[in-house]
Amino acid sequence: MIESAVHWLLSYLAIPEVGLTSVFLISFISATLLPLGSEPAVFAVVAADKSLFWQVMAVAAAGNTLGGILNYWIGFGAKKAFAKERETRWFGWLEKYGAKTMLLGWMPGIGDPLCTLAGWLKLPFWPCVAYMAIGKLARYVLMTWLLLHIPDSSWRELARFLG
Repeated sequence: MIESAVHWLLSYLAIPEVGLTSVFLISFISATLLPLGSEPAVFAVVAADKSLFWQVMAVAAAGNTLGGILNYWIGFGAKKAFAKERETRWFGWLEKYGAKTMLLGWMPGIGDPLCTLAGWLKLPFWPCVAYMAIGKLARYVLMTWLLLHIPDSSWRELARFLG
């Protein structure tokens, strides 16, 4: 029963009208400070329909970058909330390397706060957006490409182990 439900969900997500919208929303939300990972959704859509690979990568990177932009603007307006954090090494690092640090905006745990701190420091907006987009697109392409090269038998074995 679970296997058929998973198969149905993957098939449903592979429909471009549903899958791409889902990927965008999940990627956007996961880039905010809310704890959510978008890679499973991205992989599910691509695994169900490999012809959508680059469309899914573009939509996921766009959603994730827009979420990073939201974090930037939250940080831009949140000086009071981060006032005591000003002395931490992150601020010095961000001030030293500037917008290029947004290449790390994809990293779990630190990427979202980095985008927020970049806004707080008022780092140049468009260079930050460009570096965010590059880093996030590279993550999605690499992770999905790696996951697609895991043999189907390994996924079945994992499902059997979990089930």
